[in-house]
Amino acid sequence: MKKKVLSALLCVLVLLTVAAASGCGGKSAVLNVYNWGVYIAPGVIKQFKKETGIKVNYTTYDSNEALYSKISSGAASYDVIVPSDYMISRMIEEDMLAELNFDNIPNFQYIGDSYKSLEYDSENKYSVPYTWGNTVIFYDKTKVDAEDIAEQSIDLLWNKKYSGQILMFDNPRDAFGLALKKLGYSMNTTNKSEWEAAAAELKAQKPLVQAYVMDQIYDKMISGEALIAPYYAGDLLVMQADNPNIECYIPKEGANLFADAMCVLKTSTHKAEAEMFINFMCRTDIAVKNAEEIGYATPQMEARSLLDPSITSNRSIYPPDEDLVNAEIFINLPPDITRLQSSLWTDIKKD
Repeated sequence: MKKKVLSALLCVLVLLTVAAASGCGGKSAVLNVYNWGVYIAPGVIKQFKKETGIKVNYTTYDSNEALYSKISSGAASYDVIVPSDYMISRMIEEDMLAELNFDNIPNFQYIGDSYKSLEYDSENKYSVPYTWGNTVIFYDKTKVDAEDIAEQSIDLLWNKKYSGQILMFDNPRDAFGLALKKLGYSMNTTNKSEWEAAAAELKAQKPLVQAYVMDQIYDKMISGEALIAPYYAGDLLVMQADNPNIECYIPKEGANLFADAMCVLKTSTHKAEAEMFINFMCRTDIAVKNAEEIGYATPQMEARSLLDPSITSNRSIYPPDEDLVNAEIFINLPPDITRLQSSLWTDIKKD
């Protein structure tokens, strides 16, 4: 109870400090927030504005590569972004992120220790974990034969029986990650011949693929237009709400274990307000709302303890360690490998 009172007092102090710093006669800054699609609970942005007076321009992207391209090209300016681990590492290396003032983020105390000081931000200077999860393979349990899913393998994505009913990631990091794991290689390999072998696998798969998608997966899988697709485990509950026949599994060969985290761009002119927004998103009631709505695993431990056990016991969303034996976290690849990946992907996608 004392901790909660202290946290509340700290939040009030932060709010007063930001209000004083804005010096705008009651008019607050406008924050530009750039986040993944379908990745926040309805009403959260409005609640933040109601409590702080700060307006938020909220827009979305569907891949780390789209996020990076837009920011690095100068096509748009943002304050808060939510990249994944390997992209955070890249943006730190390229001096794109601001060091955070954690005095303005007292709710960071609720983030579990196992989600802090990870390789992509080892000193916890630039990011605050928002969600975590792993890639899985979704399928319609009424239309995909039981013997084809019994092995729980990546090979299902290459099964010719389902030609024209398979979806594939429309971003190279995830697509190559699966192909590399299928071949028994690391998702983070720097061996160019292994990347070329993975490209050959993806080319062999292409005639079977109905479409390369990101958020379009929802409509295609829910409607039954597609039967099999790789995506992120957190989307299971969202899809099952509209189509209870959708199930998923973590492939036995291994999957990507990821963390998405909130960061502030170095170009932000509203850093204190941006940190206030991050602190708000880490508040227990808000973290609960988001976790319940978007389905992704939360690193906010107090919020996790308040979730319905039917959510936290779901092995796809909160997998036990034994299910992640072969999982890998993406790391930032060397520039020559990134260029090779891009070139190979362009070749795969061309008509």
